[in-house]
Amino acid sequence: MKPPILADAIVEVTETGSSLKANRLRIIETISESYTQLIANKNAWQNADKKKKVENIALMLRGAIDAQGRVGLMLNVRKHDLDRVLKVLPALNSPTISELSNKEWVAVNTILEESVVRDVLPKLKAANATGIVEYPLNKLVM
Repeated sequence: MKPPILADAIVEVTETGSSLKANRLRIIETISESYTQLIANKNAWQNADKKKKVENIALMLRGAIDAQGRVGLMLNVRKHDLDRVLKVLPALNSPTISELSNKEWVAVNTILEESVVRDVLPKLKAANATGIVEYPLNKLVM
């Protein structure tokens, strides 16, 4: 149960605010903001093997953070339609384009912001892209 039935106010830990919106609540004051830190023991940091393990943990954590809000997109397109598809396809850097067994077709793989997918998909379909698959990302190592 949420206010107003049982309380006049609550303190909520939130990242996106979606649970607040779902319960028709609003933020009236921010009490504290926090952020994540990875802290290594000074002695461990002096040991090359342990330092490497800590750096690998940091890499995996950063990859998970960088993947938030992004999705992967893969699709197939005839080569003669590729320029039209690329004009409407935002990408992290540039899409990966791979030739398929049918030499008239290519596969396109890219990463984009999840917020633009709903606008991009109809444009890709209009540009003759097919077999469009959106998939979640667990990690994005840049």
